[in-house]
Amino acid sequence: MRPIIRVRPIEPADRADWLPLWEGYNAFYGRQGPTALDPVVTQTTWQRFFEPGEPVHALVAEVAGQLVGLVHFLYHRSTTRAEGVCYLQDLFTSPACRGQGAGRALIESVCAQAQAAGVRRVYWQTHETNAAGRLLYDQVGVHGGFIVYSRDV
Repeated sequence: MRPIIRVRPIEPADRADWLPLWEGYNAFYGRQGPTALDPVVTQTTWQRFFEPGEPVHALVAEVAGQLVGLVHFLYHRSTTRAEGVCYLQDLFTSPACRGQGAGRALIESVCAQAQAAGVRRVYWQTHETNAAGRLLYDQVGVHGGFIVYSRDV
């Protein structure tokens, strides 16, 4: 039997339970030890969730009062649409609860938030080696075939 998953907006009191999920997410993508994010980035990210003028938002998934997942997303303008779009930037569920619906619930909640905000497109990216995540993403979204490049300047 699957657990009951509750998705809700993050609250300031969640920081201690959010932080291990955030660190797990970053470790998954190789940002740990000598390559860890600067603590200023984590603090700035956390603060943005609660600043009314910020386009960055966060939801958490909880089971029996315990945080088991997070999703961070932001709205921005697009050159291919009159309305804005929603970028689902970070998604992570605790390894112990994977495959139980938390990731799907978080994605669906972001989509519902975007729709309520008048946004019709939610998009995200993942690393090509994230096989488990891609199994879910192939069910809830469409892979458009794009390859992502980046460059630090």
